[in-house]
Amino acid sequence: MEKLYEQNPYQKEFDGTVISCQPGKGGLYHVVLDQTAFYPEGGGQPYDTGTLGQALVTEVHEKDGEIWHYTDQEFLVGQQVHGAICWERRICHMGHHTGEHIFSGLVHSRFGYDNVGFHMGQDGVTIDFNGMITKDEAKELETEANRLVWADLPVEAWYPSEEELHSLDYRSKKELQGPVRIVRIPGGDVCACCGTHVSHTGEVGVIKITGLKKYKSGVRLEMVCGARALEDYERKQDQVIKISNLLSAKQGQVADAVEKLLEETAVQKQQVHQLYQRIFKLRCQQLPGGKEPLLVFEEDLPPAQLRLFCARLCQEEKGDLVLACSGHDREYNYVLGSRNEEVGGFTRILNSLLGGKGSGRGLMARGLFCASREEIEKVWSERAWKE
Repeated sequence: MEKLYEQNPYQKEFDGTVISCQPGKGGLYHVVLDQTAFYPEGGGQPYDTGTLGQALVTEVHEKDGEIWHYTDQEFLVGQQVHGAICWERRICHMGHHTGEHIFSGLVHSRFGYDNVGFHMGQDGVTIDFNGMITKDEAKELETEANRLVWADLPVEAWYPSEEELHSLDYRSKKELQGPVRIVRIPGGDVCACCGTHVSHTGEVGVIKITGLKKYKSGVRLEMVCGARALEDYERKQDQVIKISNLLSAKQGQVADAVEKLLEETAVQKQQVHQLYQRIFKLRCQQLPGGKEPLLVFEEDLPPAQLRLFCARLCQEEKGDLVLACSGHDREYNYVLGSRNEEVGGFTRILNSLLGGKGSGRGLMARGLFCASREEIEKVWSERAWKE
């Protein structure tokens, strides 16, 4: 089978002869041609899609040396077909794959790290390196990578002779047997690769790092190139504009404005917490103490505050067992607490009687009752859950 995409990755259409066509899963057919411009999934690069005649090509994979085109229509052996790849998808993959080479080559040159994982998805590229890279170092590498892009350097792809291959210092994730295809970018990378690439680095447009995090013994880097980088910029710029308008701050000052807002929010949360504590103190003073189980309802208490209220009631010995509820209609958040008794068993029974869900360990549990206030009060007063 002739791999036209290796000879000319810019070839969008071709004619081929059907060598075999076998039915597959999901109503698809596996079509093998004598030559193809469709790139099969491999080396971290996704497959091409497009058409063969009137049939849709939904996937392309290489198996046992053959390239299988997954189509939604059947073909006859010996039939001549016209193929057309989805060019927008292909050129996006070519740009991202070339951008990955540039960046990975620079990382290998500077740190000696290997690219041990590469995946190209809808939203960009992820690359795993087997060593640590800081944010500042990634920014420096990004700058250098873009210099190589804007220098519009030639991107070479060829099968060197065995003698020439031995003289090349190239990157490879594994030992390779047989002919090895080399991709070379002057000053950027020399790597064994079977993928498709642009002919000059300028076609990559721009390389933008969008994420960097620790992964296993190294880092995982996220990257977008070209049109995807522009889309990413526009999406984030829209967010900056919205935040700027919401905070009445200049776009270049939104981070400072958000930081100030968070500080003010933290102060307000502390003030709210203190007010709740005062309210809980007053409510506790209104309730008699004792060892009888206590049921209380409070309006509009958030779950976190409901838990604090229940804990305070237990602490001030308002009952051996305390059930605090807050809600409306047939949805009541609850917290069940005790000073000295495990509440898990009580919680399971109350949940079964009141359509509840929730759990807890030790002296406190919380959840939600799908029942009315009257139903909760009736079940609590009957004490059936405590027997």
